[in-house]
Amino acid sequence: MSDTYDMSEVTDVLDPAAFADLLVGYCLEVGPGQQVLVRSTTLAAPLLIELQRAILERDAWCFLRVELPGEARSFYEHARDRHLDEYPALAYEEARRIDATVGIQAPDDVRALADVDPERMARSSRGRRDVREQMLKKRWCSTLWPTPAGAALAGMSLGEFAGFVRSALFLDRPDPVGGWGELHEFQDALIDRLSGARELRIEAEGTDLRLEVTRRTWVNSDGKRNMPSGEVFTGPHETSATGRIRFTIPSAPAGVEVSGVELEFRDGEVMSATAETGEEYLRRALATDDGARRLGEIGIGTNYGIDRSIGAILFDEKIGGTVHTALGRSYPETGGKNQSALHWDLICDLREGGRLSADGQVIQQDGHFTL
Repeated sequence: MSDTYDMSEVTDVLDPAAFADLLVGYCLEVGPGQQVLVRSTTLAAPLLIELQRAILERDAWCFLRVELPGEARSFYEHARDRHLDEYPALAYEEARRIDATVGIQAPDDVRALADVDPERMARSSRGRRDVREQMLKKRWCSTLWPTPAGAALAGMSLGEFAGFVRSALFLDRPDPVGGWGELHEFQDALIDRLSGARELRIEAEGTDLRLEVTRRTWVNSDGKRNMPSGEVFTGPHETSATGRIRFTIPSAPAGVEVSGVELEFRDGEVMSATAETGEEYLRRALATDDGARRLGEIGIGTNYGIDRSIGAILFDEKIGGTVHTALGRSYPETGGKNQSALHWDLICDLREGGRLSADGQVIQQDGHFTL
């Protein structure tokens, strides 16, 4: 995939200035003197330029880290042991001193890392853990810019994909921030209903999984960190997952197609794991470290503006009427204690015959909330 394309196919539909203002103002709340790190690829150039403008207008500093097409693959091809298992001191110092960061998915080739040894990627993830943890202590946001590769994965034309992204971001509304405020209020009501729950039960075809969430904190994900968003999530008790779950929405971590994943849990640990496609990747992911075989998150999707899977977890896990669980690392703010270099969200669709219950009370049936 070339790193050049007719960007007007996107910018005629999705205004990069409005997008940047949403990220800098609503998501990151950038203030004077702050240092903001912006990461993406060259394909997101229209958004990157507008982000620089928006950050400078708030009297803050903008640091662009722009990845070239093929750069990540070349790293894994040529990295020596030190490059995988360690990190440069400058990377840690940068992560320690920045005030906020935004990461923008804008792939030129969604399969670029598909044939890279997963163990090399896992080593790199483990090796950079300290840097990652420093960045997670600061304000951060993840988002996506439409590219031809992303549109092809979603099964849409580039213009259609840009429109889909625009709607998911609420940028098709007169007041996008007001729209996120409304979703925040709905999710607050959902959290009120879940906060006192002891046990969650997920039921669907091939799925009957129980998780304990007693005294764990639910997070209202309203676009401040992920844009788009639309979920509430917490960290289940690490030894509580019991039963089976089938993930019916495909996943493509690092460009590897993984679908039809089925996991069986006992005392919180994965006891058996199969996949219709990508089973070798699944097995290697579970072998990342001790925490990779336990769940670090349970999330409930609430964004009904995202009505189909596009192959990007950032969007797919927010689909209204779905739940997702993540293998690996917990978010500390939930009270979760699982530690891992892995955090892999896998999505179970409840829109046809599925049910989510809290202490026996139905929260969601066939994808519809009972609030």
